[in-house]
Amino acid sequence: MAKKRKVLTGYPDIIYTKEDSIATIKMNRPDNMNAFSPDMSDSLYRAVEDSMNDDDVKVLVITGEGRAFCSGADVKAMAERLKQPGAQGAMMARSSERISLHLLMQKCPKPIIGAINGAAVGGGLDFACACDIRIASDRARFAEVFIRRGMLPAAGGTYFLPRLVGIDKALLMAMTGDMVDAKEAERIGLVTMVVPHDELEIATMELAEKLAKGPTLAIQKTKKAIYEGLMMDLEDTLKFISTQMRELNQTRDHEEGATAFVEKREPLFRGE
Repeated sequence: MAKKRKVLTGYPDIIYTKEDSIATIKMNRPDNMNAFSPDMSDSLYRAVEDSMNDDDVKVLVITGEGRAFCSGADVKAMAERLKQPGAQGAMMARSSERISLHLLMQKCPKPIIGAINGAAVGGGLDFACACDIRIASDRARFAEVFIRRGMLPAAGGTYFLPRLVGIDKALLMAMTGDMVDAKEAERIGLVTMVVPHDELEIATMELAEKLAKGPTLAIQKTKKAIYEGLMMDLEDTLKFISTQMRELNQTRDHEEGATAFVEKREPLFRGE
């Protein structure tokens, strides 16, 4: 059966599509290295939120158009936006009504795969780090460039980096702003895997499809357990896991998984 691809409208500066159970967000400002404009930031938030609320979406993929994943904030575009009458008040009101995009991504129960097609620097690196899994092109490169402006990582970098690469390497990246290539990023744990640039989309979709075919409820509870476990001690973590296991034991997917194991066949999960 042919896949059904739907392009959603009303999301400026991104291309937002759904194909079967996989949603894809592609940042689409290639001439600006996909820097965050106010419109793009708003579109990203709304698209992630939409994917969260769409029961047909099992996996979300985030990538960029052109030679960059994301180069961070587009200061010029933000300054021009603020010159518009009422823009500053509208932006402040919207910000007060929302949690941060990075927190939204962590609270999203669906797995989020970052397909890092090129440069991810500054806020773009922090955005990549907020994805659950990062598959990088061998052309990708990474840097926390805030220090070069006399600033510190402002979009979650101080939270994500030490948890991914360790305290010393996080400090090195944040204090120097030095560029890290894809090979080194994989070695230090900044990205999950590196693939040849021309194979990035194929590798990403293979993983997305594998996750989409998996036991949806168990995958979602696993994501929740791992992130919430970062804030708990072992005793509280084990108590939390116990409640999650009791719920999963009642699902049809658990029954199917156990039956398939006994019958020595691949399970057919339905997300129930």
